[in-house]
Amino acid sequence: MSKYILISMPSSISPSNDKEEALSALRSTVGPENGAVQPFKIPEFKIGTLDALVQQADDLAKLESSCEAVVAKVGDSLRNLLEGDEDKIAQQKTVNDKPADQYLKTFVWNKIKYRADKPLAELIDSLQKELVSIDNDVKSKLSQYNQVKTNLTTLQRKQTGNLSTKSLTPVVDPKLLIQDSEYLETHLVVVPNNAKKDFIRSYETISPMVVPRSSIEVTHDDEFTLFAATTFKKHSAEFQHKCREMKWTPRDYRYIEGGKEEERREIERVSKDERKIWGEALRLGRTGWSESVMIWIHVLTLRVFVETVLRYGLPLDFVCGLIKTSPKLAKKAKASLDSTYSYLGGNAFGRDKKGRVAKDDSALSSEMAAAGVGGHGEGSEYTAYVYYDFEII
Repeated sequence: MSKYILISMPSSISPSNDKEEALSALRSTVGPENGAVQPFKIPEFKIGTLDALVQQADDLAKLESSCEAVVAKVGDSLRNLLEGDEDKIAQQKTVNDKPADQYLKTFVWNKIKYRADKPLAELIDSLQKELVSIDNDVKSKLSQYNQVKTNLTTLQRKQTGNLSTKSLTPVVDPKLLIQDSEYLETHLVVVPNNAKKDFIRSYETISPMVVPRSSIEVTHDDEFTLFAATTFKKHSAEFQHKCREMKWTPRDYRYIEGGKEEERREIERVSKDERKIWGEALRLGRTGWSESVMIWIHVLTLRVFVETVLRYGLPLDFVCGLIKTSPKLAKKAKASLDSTYSYLGGNAFGRDKKGRVAKDDSALSSEMAAAGVGGHGEGSEYTAYVYYDFEII
């Protein structure tokens, strides 16, 4: 599992103020054993007022959390559709038809979709609307698929279940039924196999006006036997009620000519719908995952930019790096960065007697974190430099 870190620091971390040298300094600080550092290009966006930037930092923090949640939800949808097959799921999880890692390595701000000369508020609004649209589309299609899948399962169970639940259309000969009689009615009753003798012995007497010796064994399976028995219509309800008391199951059944063929056609139709909607849901899931990841990275790019302006001021002179590491090594990489660049935090950081970095102002840390500045979301730990970590799962 890869973990990524986006960091921004003033170019002044290099004595020459050169961006390439600053990036080299970052590589040296992180160390090749802890992660690979490469430049991450951030356009120059239109900067509004300080108050607007502080509000936008908060908006972007919330939007990034939403991005992460949508990416995870769309991933769950793919897992549902592909029945947890991790190899197949991985094949669907591409970003702009590339592995996520490759997309990040070659990331370029999409200037056609999100013009950098637009106000930041407009860009944030546009990204948020797109994210909501993707989330709704994927949820709606998955819900449609789950509904048709449930319908198909129900129909299939009617064909393959036991006699207490399956369709009786294929197993009941209509000649066994008394039809169109003004007075008589044939009932179909499912009886557990271990109660067959009880049924035969007592069905004639459990209610009035049961036709004597009308019982016929229609069919049986491993659990149940299906009987037909005839009563006078005015006592039909009582007969069925008494059957239920005896733990026998009356089955509602009405013969319809061509019913067997109609059931078969219905299963074929719903099966076809299920395959079609599954394909649509998979395509939408794959596209939705790709687009939601792209939105996420664009949001992160804006977060880095906004916080860089708030941290380091104008004119902008900073270097941004993307570190590819692992969850375990990320801690070591951050410890090295903290140790080297703690001075960027001013009074927020000092050193203890052993020279280790120590925070001097915990109040400042919590205030910055609460404002969504300095860490990955609300409540994150304040860092001396612009720092965001994330995992694309």
